[in-house]
Amino acid sequence: LNFTPAVGDMPLTADQARLLTLAHTLGRDRFAARAAEWDRTACFPQANYDDMRDAGLLGLCVPKSHGGQGADYATYMMVAAEIGRFCGTTSLTWNMHACSSLWTGALAEGIDMSAAERAEHDARCGTHFARVVKDGAIYAQPFSEGSAAAAGKAPFGTSAQRSEQNGVPGWRVNGRKIFASLAGSAHYYGVLCTEDKGDQQPDARDTLYLAVDARAAGFAVSGDWDPVGMRGTVSRTLTFKDVFVPDSDQLLPRGVYWRAAQTWPAMFFTLSPTYLGLACAAYDFTVGYLRGEIPGEPPVKRRMYATKQIAVAQLRIQLESMRSLFTRAITEAKPHPSKDERMRLYAAQYSIMEGANDIARLALRTCGGQSILKHLPLERIYRDSRCGALMLPWTAELVLDRMGRETLYESGERD
Repeated sequence: LNFTPAVGDMPLTADQARLLTLAHTLGRDRFAARAAEWDRTACFPQANYDDMRDAGLLGLCVPKSHGGQGADYATYMMVAAEIGRFCGTTSLTWNMHACSSLWTGALAEGIDMSAAERAEHDARCGTHFARVVKDGAIYAQPFSEGSAAAAGKAPFGTSAQRSEQNGVPGWRVNGRKIFASLAGSAHYYGVLCTEDKGDQQPDARDTLYLAVDARAAGFAVSGDWDPVGMRGTVSRTLTFKDVFVPDSDQLLPRGVYWRAAQTWPAMFFTLSPTYLGLACAAYDFTVGYLRGEIPGEPPVKRRMYATKQIAVAQLRIQLESMRSLFTRAITEAKPHPSKDERMRLYAAQYSIMEGANDIARLALRTCGGQSILKHLPLERIYRDSRCGALMLPWTAELVLDRMGRETLYESGERD
């Protein structure tokens, strides 16, 4: 490579090097220049998605046997960080899209399924992969409902009941999702909901993962979107009123999502590469600014001051710590991780989600008053970076809670 990726100079396969180069080139030449527009207007980065579609990146995690790039978990995480380096909004929304293929593709291979479930899944996943690769469809993945469900502590309030329409078996979905990224721009919404068995006893083990067509009757997008950061995610409210979803649009067989959540904790780590990319962007800007190398700005050097040199050293130390935890976590991600591997995953999540804003904060202070002006990217990076620690299912607070509890209590222990 002729650049250092956001994840650092780790060993790469030929495919990883090719995909990182593709992401870096798109980000540098196209996404970076557009990022301010999505932030200013709070609009979805459609032009970036058109570029990713043309480049084959919408199908990054679709298996090669179905016409995609066949990226595994670690490769997706590397590429997402590189995109986040140039446009946080694009990387974060692309996570929702890519995970619909990652969960149903590479991760599904490590989930325990019966022979019947495996056959059912294999027969259905091709439909979704074809939509992405052949039709260029965009998938969203709404989690939040304003309850404990997205954190894995309660069943989802959005429900699905067995039904049929014109002789086609399927589900009737009712409920709502909030903070739903890609609202109004996705073609399909991968909705997590609880099977309604009619016994008034919803159970998280009965979670369904269904693809709701944006054109379906009873589906609606509502509400405004005017947040402090990640403005181009357009995370509005989705409502479902007797929305019919055919069986063929199940993304995973009944009950398999619950097993996946217990088996593959790294599936909830996929928001973090965006924020590692943002941290790298803040560092890159600071170095360029102090060296007088920011395009369009006077070539004034500020690198000779000891205070600036110390600050850059502090930024690099924190960035390298984040990179080290991140690369360790993604390379050892697998089903049924050991306790130590799980603790490192939590540590990486917390370090990146809080560390990205720490780096952006210090970068602002180091670069000084000019850096808070909106024609420069650093103030936007600062605002975007603050959002990471708040995002479900693994907010910073929830990660600390998990780490402390799971360190002090072995499975099944109680006081």
